[in-house]
Amino acid sequence: MNDMTPIRDRSSTRREEGPLNISRRGFLGGAAALVLSVTVPVGRARAQAGTPSVAPGTRIAAFLEIRPDSTVLFRSAFIEGGQGIFTAMAQIVGEELDLDPTQFVVEGAPPGPDYLLTGGGRFTGGSMSVRMSYETMRRLGASARQMLLQAAAERLGVQLSELSTEPGQVVHTASGQAIPYGEIADAAADLPVPNDIVLRSPDSFRWIGKPVRRLDARDKSTGRAQYAIDLKVDGMLHAAVQHSPRLGGEPGALANEAEVLAMPGVHSIHRLPGAVAVVADGWWRARRAVETLQVTWTEPAAATPRAMPADFSSETHKAMLKSTPGDGVAFEQEGDAAGALAGAAQVVEATYDAPYLVHGQLEPPSAIARWNEGGTLELWIPNQAPEMFQAEAAKVAGIEPGKVIIHSPMLGGFFGRHFLYQTANPFPQAILLAKAAGRPVKLIWSREEEFLRDTLRPMGVARFRAGLDADGLPVVLDAVAVGEGPTGRWFGRQPDKVDSSAVEGIAGKVYAIPNRRVGQIHVDDPAIIGFWRSVGHSMNDFFYETFFDEMADAGQQDPYELRLRLLADSPRHSNLLQAAADLSGGWKRGPFAAEDGSRRARGVALASPFGSEVATIAEVSQRDGEVVAHQIWVAIDPGSIVNPAIIEAQVNSAVALGLSSALLEEVVYVDGMPQARNFDAYPILPPDKMPRVHVRIVESGAPMGGIGEPGLPGVPPAVVNAASVLTGQRIRSLPLSKLDLKGMKG
Repeated sequence: MNDMTPIRDRSSTRREEGPLNISRRGFLGGAAALVLSVTVPVGRARAQAGTPSVAPGTRIAAFLEIRPDSTVLFRSAFIEGGQGIFTAMAQIVGEELDLDPTQFVVEGAPPGPDYLLTGGGRFTGGSMSVRMSYETMRRLGASARQMLLQAAAERLGVQLSELSTEPGQVVHTASGQAIPYGEIADAAADLPVPNDIVLRSPDSFRWIGKPVRRLDARDKSTGRAQYAIDLKVDGMLHAAVQHSPRLGGEPGALANEAEVLAMPGVHSIHRLPGAVAVVADGWWRARRAVETLQVTWTEPAAATPRAMPADFSSETHKAMLKSTPGDGVAFEQEGDAAGALAGAAQVVEATYDAPYLVHGQLEPPSAIARWNEGGTLELWIPNQAPEMFQAEAAKVAGIEPGKVIIHSPMLGGFFGRHFLYQTANPFPQAILLAKAAGRPVKLIWSREEEFLRDTLRPMGVARFRAGLDADGLPVVLDAVAVGEGPTGRWFGRQPDKVDSSAVEGIAGKVYAIPNRRVGQIHVDDPAIIGFWRSVGHSMNDFFYETFFDEMADAGQQDPYELRLRLLADSPRHSNLLQAAADLSGGWKRGPFAAEDGSRRARGVALASPFGSEVATIAEVSQRDGEVVAHQIWVAIDPGSIVNPAIIEAQVNSAVALGLSSALLEEVVYVDGMPQARNFDAYPILPPDKMPRVHVRIVESGAPMGGIGEPGLPGVPPAVVNAASVLTGQRIRSLPLSKLDLKGMKG
């Protein structure tokens, strides 16, 4: 568990060892027959290990089972975590298959080469799932439909050209005959997958682009949805852990081991890397027992990688980042930034910072591990990348990856939490405990242990300088991000290269500023950092877009009008910005008096995250020294869409998380330990502080972008820009709750 070697250097090169039968007849209640289904080989531990024996997304049998009642079991390469991906997959495949998406039952697929649909690998995240699999899934559905048509033609003895489909059936109009898919699925499964297919024209779509209801909504609203924490296997024991207060410490003496062993229901006590565990007949008994253990924790050995220093504090780290000099390694350069700054009529400078954040998902981390006869290991674990988890589990267990069976239940939220962070996942502990106990073990981390071991959004600092001409218009912008990005941490970095996750949201801006330079100064972060919803954009767009307003004010320009002016040559972005303003009833910065008598102001921000474009306007007031967000308008252009209802829900979700991070959230470290160990000390946005959110979807026809993350980055800068108007003072640090705004204008 204390192994923190970057994942890139730990990839497996083992080949698949044999087939894994992924039939779910027993689990699903017993369909009479399973058709268009075959045994699927277990995939390589990592996609990079070599060329798979099959082209991902082409074997219909790996994805589809058409049942006798013409419903479909679809195995999704992507994991459902509240983002609606199961519904989107059903819409895309169903459109070309000609089957109503509501007739789909969708589950997460097991590891295997068929499912490596994200750049030769498999990962649910980065707002990639739909946009990277859209054409492949359409072709999959169209191929299956063609095979059904061919099977019907052979059964009826007619030409293929005489047949068509209606939802769930093949139709021969001349004779008036209709054959349900379920009746010919067996015959269709024996046919070769066609090479030449014709996809539907978008103007004939029945379901793509429509607000199809979520397939998981009923089960979630009635309590039937099964998350990892809900699952059970026969004969399992329960486990709870207590981690070293500082990462790198190891358990030493247990002062009261005999007393704890005698507690009701306790099965055994175990030392683990960096932790102790109690196994019992129930989780509450295991938790009470492990928290009763009096553990002496040893100091980390000198060579322990990523051990947390005993004197580490987040405040000191922030001060160090802010004082780190230099311009860093250049990531983006256009024109002559240094020369333009030297010749500018006015120079504007500012430094911004954003704190560590936890993921804070409501689903506690858990894992079930079971060793089976024959030496296979079966795991039920929340995850975003089954092949990566399979490879890591095999290393922990000391077996071949092909002997690890991974079940991927739906997730209780994403937010970047379910990536393969070795020190922040309970499944390695569950594997060891199940082996030691000789029985299946279900391990759940308490909220306190989750807060202690969660990976953090990195702390970030950025320095900006802008040069204005005599008319107050920007001619140069120079920015330096100081800190470490999660991509470099987990996939390795080159000393002379910039980690794109550290500068995204600062680099790549579309404003027509002729001279630009964006660089990064890499500074190792002592904390275990990870991916957080919208990754670097979550803080970097706050840095850039709030500085943009400072730059506009210095040049006596309205920030909305200045953005429009600098987007004159980018109609996609200027149209989107105007759409947000129209949605809000027209741009007005304020301060102005609202109908309820409160004094309000508005802020605006643009962001270009994950292939989509977003414009955000926020309206806020100030009450008792706190910033209150009343309304947020979001115009989002993802190019093209699958389900507008899911997009609107995702934007609302992203706004909530973005606002929570802007107003309230912050991880504080003192003496190498986080001060918050539960939500009582780490407040998140309560329902009564959630503003009304208005969403407008703009389809520009650009290549399809992501949806899950793009709605977040514009919220903090839009809120802060509005708050700065009210207070009369620029705000350069988050969260707003730590600032004393009572003495400012209000």
